[in-house]
Amino acid sequence: MESMACNSNQKAQHTPVLINTIVNNIQPQGTWIDGTFGAGGYSRALLESGAVKVFGIDKDPNVIKLSQDLSEEFSGRFSFFLGKFSKVEEFVDKAIVDGVIFDLGVSSMQLDQAKRGFSFRHDGPLDMRMGEGGLSAADIVNSFEEEEIADILFQYGEEKSSRLIAKKIVSARPITSTLSLSTIIHGCFNNRTDTKTHPATKSFQALRIAVNDELAELVRGLEAAERILKPGGELVVVTFHSLEDRIVKKFLRSRSIGKGNANRHSPTSENVSPSFILKNSKPYLVKDNERQSNPRSRSAKLRIAIRSDADPFSPQRKKLGLPKLAMKSLTL
Repeated sequence: MESMACNSNQKAQHTPVLINTIVNNIQPQGTWIDGTFGAGGYSRALLESGAVKVFGIDKDPNVIKLSQDLSEEFSGRFSFFLGKFSKVEEFVDKAIVDGVIFDLGVSSMQLDQAKRGFSFRHDGPLDMRMGEGGLSAADIVNSFEEEEIADILFQYGEEKSSRLIAKKIVSARPITSTLSLSTIIHGCFNNRTDTKTHPATKSFQALRIAVNDELAELVRGLEAAERILKPGGELVVVTFHSLEDRIVKKFLRSRSIGKGNANRHSPTSENVSPSFILKNSKPYLVKDNERQSNPRSRSAKLRIAIRSDADPFSPQRKKLGLPKLAMKSLTL
């Protein structure tokens, strides 16, 4: 997620979350892949810090103009591909990759555009699609069975009131705008205003994850990164909620030896060599000054791992703590 900061005398600037921590803890040289290009902040930081070449990937066609600007500024050093980051092997020769960075979730740029339908704070069409095509959030709330909607809210939003909310959604159909949906969800909590987060936060997160198949895509992307990174290459992942971070943590721990020493998270098979070494046993967190300047960064966690020369693991998806819906998606 990249924040957007501006003042009256400057056009918007894109500030990647935890970027200083990232640059200070990696070797930004050689060829890097920015698997979630967004506004281009991470790609720019890598190029300015010494990366020879950066490939940006994003499925949102709205970022193409930003990618073209970066390509012109860093002539010959930046290339962009429109598509999913899990398909990275279709775009880049795996023999050249020194680093992969993923900045997960929805970007501030997407949240702040009402017409994209991601935010309950701005009224707009109930869309939430990061790319082109596929089901929209409106399709889900207006055509799915009540139980299916409740499962999405519970598994992808960890929403304890998922059954009640799903029932209210079905009874209020058709629902076409973000404000209408937000109002319905708020009503399930007696229109309370004393909560730290908006009552619709978890439900909107759940619908967005379902629309974009985010958790299954994350697993595919992590597995692809494992396959394409050179020995010594670095995997950098920024997460923003517990579902994402749990998957990344379990993926890396199941494949790592943590700072070069065996531990309880190491692979148990004597015939399998660890494919990653953890840069740090715990995630890097946002510092107070960044949290104050960019409140949306408050929940961000950064994990970094270094690729070993071992063969990639066979998929071990059942060990990643995935919701049932995500596991089902991975089998399709």
